[in-house]
Amino acid sequence: MKELLTAVLEGRKEDVPALLLRLGRAERHTALAELKALRKEARSWGWREREKILKALLIAGAGCHTGAAGCASWLGGRELREWTRSPYPLVLEALADRDPEWLGDLAHRLAGRPTATRIDHLFVAELVKRARCPVPTAEGFVVGWAETVSTTQWRQRRPQPLIDTLRADPHLTTMVPRLFEVVELPPQVIWYGEADARSPDNWPAVLAALTDEGLLDRPALVTSCVSRLLRGGKPGDLRFFLAVLRRLALTEQEEEERVADWAGMAADGTATVAGHAQGVLARLHERGFLTVRRLADFSGPVLFRPEKKLVRAQLVQLGKALRREATAAEELLPVVAEAFGHEDIGIQERALKLVARYAPPTGDPLLEELAISAALLGPAHRAAAAEVFGDRLPARSPEEPYEEMLPPVPSPRRLEPAPETIAELVEEVVALVRSGSRDLTAFERALDGLVRRAHTDRPALAGALREALAGRWWLDDASPHAERTLGPDAGIELVVAVLLGRVSAQAVHDGRAGWTETFTCVHAALDGVLRARLWEAAWSVLTGRSPFLLATPTWHTGSLDPTVLVERLRDYHRIGAEPGDADFAQALLRVRRGTTCEAARVAEAAGRLGTAQGDRLAAWLGSPGPVVPVRRPRPESDQPSAHDWSRRPAAGSRRVLLATAESPFIQMEFPRSFHWLGRPHFPDGRRCYHWGPEPGTWLATLPEDGEALAAWTLPAVTACATGDLRGAARPLPGLVELGGPAGEAIHLAVAYGLGARHPEDRLSAVDALLVLASQGRLDAELLGRELARLIDRDLVKPNRLAESARTAAATGAYRTVLTVLVAALPPLLAYEGSPRGLGDLLSVAAECTERCGAVGSGPIPGLATTAARGGSSQLVRHAVRLKAAWEQGVR
Repeated sequence: MKELLTAVLEGRKEDVPALLLRLGRAERHTALAELKALRKEARSWGWREREKILKALLIAGAGCHTGAAGCASWLGGRELREWTRSPYPLVLEALADRDPEWLGDLAHRLAGRPTATRIDHLFVAELVKRARCPVPTAEGFVVGWAETVSTTQWRQRRPQPLIDTLRADPHLTTMVPRLFEVVELPPQVIWYGEADARSPDNWPAVLAALTDEGLLDRPALVTSCVSRLLRGGKPGDLRFFLAVLRRLALTEQEEEERVADWAGMAADGTATVAGHAQGVLARLHERGFLTVRRLADFSGPVLFRPEKKLVRAQLVQLGKALRREATAAEELLPVVAEAFGHEDIGIQERALKLVARYAPPTGDPLLEELAISAALLGPAHRAAAAEVFGDRLPARSPEEPYEEMLPPVPSPRRLEPAPETIAELVEEVVALVRSGSRDLTAFERALDGLVRRAHTDRPALAGALREALAGRWWLDDASPHAERTLGPDAGIELVVAVLLGRVSAQAVHDGRAGWTETFTCVHAALDGVLRARLWEAAWSVLTGRSPFLLATPTWHTGSLDPTVLVERLRDYHRIGAEPGDADFAQALLRVRRGTTCEAARVAEAAGRLGTAQGDRLAAWLGSPGPVVPVRRPRPESDQPSAHDWSRRPAAGSRRVLLATAESPFIQMEFPRSFHWLGRPHFPDGRRCYHWGPEPGTWLATLPEDGEALAAWTLPAVTACATGDLRGAARPLPGLVELGGPAGEAIHLAVAYGLGARHPEDRLSAVDALLVLASQGRLDAELLGRELARLIDRDLVKPNRLAESARTAAATGAYRTVLTVLVAALPPLLAYEGSPRGLGDLLSVAAECTERCGAVGSGPIPGLATTAARGGSSQLVRHAVRLKAAWEQGVR
């Protein structure tokens, strides 16, 4: 036994199996207790020391377990799996004396573990082979099997075609059906390019070929594909199942047996799946298999789908049915009339023309029913509907005066004071440490609470935190000092580590003095300010000199009531405490300045304190202008860059960004960690590596100067519109809640966000737009001009902007959206070649005008010219519609 333990400690894994096989049952039981203790001890080792014994420990523990359940648990332990090359061949040697039934039990237990991987599959497959037992069908094992099969050809000297690998696989007929039942397919199965999709050597093609050869059950495979497409799932998985189904080339009988399935896919499937099902149903109808009643049943749900392509295709199918069967009108026309309520004006027009062509004669009850449905049509189709239905068309009731619906103005939420008891404080701190959250309110409350409790009862606080955070790696006595490994994103965990003695006093001193590096972007600079505050708070909990923090916000935005700050300074002066430089500087940036009577009264109270900090606060409150001035880096023309759309500059070649000017006061009066904020900058994002959404602590650095923050973060928001960045527009609703004026920078950031690539970013920009409008701070003309400028420079796509505008209008803000669009449209209408998607913007503007009326007394410049072009393009049709609605609204 001692030889075995020595071999494990020395990492001689090759010697372990032979040493194990010499031990009896009792000796193995004793050795296992030693190995478990060694495993627990190794958790606190450095990774180099742990890696040395890892494989040997895994092999020895597996061989010492006499039960299959314990062996499976040992082999599945996460901390024993930190290896690059599999040690399982040696594990098999260590288990050479086990009977087949025991090996089979181990195989099934390992296969059922959620952590099973491709390497586990190879090991389990060998166990199954030795045990001659049925192959496991647990999900992890099935996924591992598929990964192994997919990569086999690349692990051989001569790559073997996938079909040959599957033909030779003894578990083919068991594994393939289960592959269609797993929650998520492995990427090796579903990843292939367009060229590979046409190749005979990908999974869909190979499964179809094996079905043709009779190696796989065709009815079962077809049923599995259809079931998964009906169930739904990730787009990649659904594309795979659809590809298999298409490769199988269903016969007419197989298609006819599953009419209900195709109808379900057409109604509820993803766009791609629904399109395929729609095509199958169309073929079935052409062959005469679908009755008119069944066609009507599945057409209704399809006409309610948002995908215009699918709805148009279904209307075409209904038109063919009406043309083929004269008696079908009674059942199909009411279904067609359901499209009168579709949001797209073009689909409404198609449905109305179809009803007009096959409408029943006067006096038919069906005509009365269709006339009632025609009330869903928009004002643009009112005249055409009157020609079809005459006086049967319901008269429009006198409309009530339009009322704009905007969200309530966000009210500032006051922060709760720091937790009163140690137990409450520890609970909040532990939640922050374990989650890594940077929520502003939770962070500021916990940070202030740590400073307060360390000042009054540091031993009790340290004891409670040490017990609650037991198990954190930096609390282990064998680990090095935390200052060597806690990174710049450690947050409040750094302060806790100092409180618990895991960071030396010298490191805290050096951190306070040294966190003044040159920052490469605004995100690093804001993190630098936070880091300086953290080191200073760490010094406070180490020395107990500060009774509380001055910069703790009053409101959820990060703003600090100046009256509260004066009272905090008065308390500091009374007890003779000296404020921290970073803490006081952050407090100054968080108070609202101005020339109001209230600001003058607070400044006078600060001056009466008779302290240097009081005098600085009084001067700060009375200083005019923004903290960080925002300016345009160079004069730019508001005129379009070219009158011919096809000759505009390439995408992104003329970016629209803003710069910030120098702030001498910050340079002279603030600590060095804040100096970046006061230097002149033209942020362009080229040296920025922060691609995630901004934490609330960033916005709370300058909560009374939203314009500067918007200017600095513009490159990231720009990348949401011009690139594939996701999430950088998420802080926009919080940004517009900050203090200070809403000028060019905030409006430009919202403009970029409205044209973002991803829907969630556009939704954030819509929220910001509506908040600005509800606050009364929205400059619609400025936002419209910025949008036109961005579209002109190909930085924002009109179709994305149209989606955002439609979403905002649907909340009830039709007049707000229309005012913005009216300011944006004239420069775009002036082009000889109209930008793609301009028709969508005109459609939204027309709908808004029909709802709320015109928002000006004169015509929209360029609209009449566009409407007079002639033709049936969407651009011209929506221009005509907007012109008519606008003229009616002006009258």
